[in-house]
Amino acid sequence: MINVGIAGYGYWGPNLARAVGEAGNARLVMVADRDENACARAAQRHPTVRTTRDIGAMIDDPAVDAVMIATPVSTHFPLALAALRAGKHVLVEKPMADRPDHAATLVDEAARRKLVLMVDHTFVYTGAVQKIAEIVETGQLGDIYYYDSTRVNLGLFQRDVNVIWDLAVHDFAIMDRIFVSQPVAISAGAAGFLDGSPENMAHLSVYYDDGAMAHLNVNWLAPVKIRQTLIGGSRLMVIYDDMQTSEKVKIYDRGAANGADPYERMVSYRLGEMRAPVISTKEALVTEMQEFMRCIETGTRPITDGESGLRVVELLAAGARSCAMRGRPVELALPKVA
Repeated sequence: MINVGIAGYGYWGPNLARAVGEAGNARLVMVADRDENACARAAQRHPTVRTTRDIGAMIDDPAVDAVMIATPVSTHFPLALAALRAGKHVLVEKPMADRPDHAATLVDEAARRKLVLMVDHTFVYTGAVQKIAEIVETGQLGDIYYYDSTRVNLGLFQRDVNVIWDLAVHDFAIMDRIFVSQPVAISAGAAGFLDGSPENMAHLSVYYDDGAMAHLNVNWLAPVKIRQTLIGGSRLMVIYDDMQTSEKVKIYDRGAANGADPYERMVSYRLGEMRAPVISTKEALVTEMQEFMRCIETGTRPITDGESGLRVVELLAAGARSCAMRGRPVELALPKVA
């Protein structure tokens, strides 16, 4: 049984606490939050769990094997680093850090100490994204041409991060999971319309080394909630609508290609059937929690490991630089070849 401590019991911490209890091979033993009321709520909901307002004390507690961090983004790096240095496995809320160099430091520290570092990119563990990844990995989709996502709603307005770091981070994590090619540049524009609040709407374009492209529309100031993604491939096309209660993923045998006669330059269209595959209805957070525990027990890497979290933070930071230059593309460093 793996003993877990949670840092932060605000919006997301209670969900982590519940998922730990449902994981099967983990036990919540401690909750730490600097807010007295948050500790009181945790004590009421989990009467057998110790609570403290001293997060450092929880991190140093020898009874804690793994630490889950659900605190503001600016605190992720120092808390995760302290936990790793204390010999704890770490699951950190998205994004894993507020700067790429901080994220890289966490990856290096975890590798040096042979500890599991995992990022809470929950969407990657949904049945829908798992099914899409399977379709890509088995070659059914063919080459990915584009990823087009609309992720908009009215609120929740964040204080410490803008809409890119809050909403686009989900798509960056999904893209990191399903794209085989590497992103080489990003262009982004953002705007804020409420005084004292960070940018609340943005459009981003990500360019890949094989010619593929991703376009993201994220917005906190939309009249309706939309969570829809179109993925175009050379063989199939996919619509992923997370707002649907059933048939979240639809696969279309449709597309276009050059005509057989190169002199005519005609385009031929393929208009096949649509099918909605069966996807797992298991809660993504429980799946993610079980993955974290499995990796601790076996010493293997999680799907959303520290390196994937670093790649996401690099995209976020590059997007922020592009926003500051009114959409001017920012080149991304390609991974080094050993």
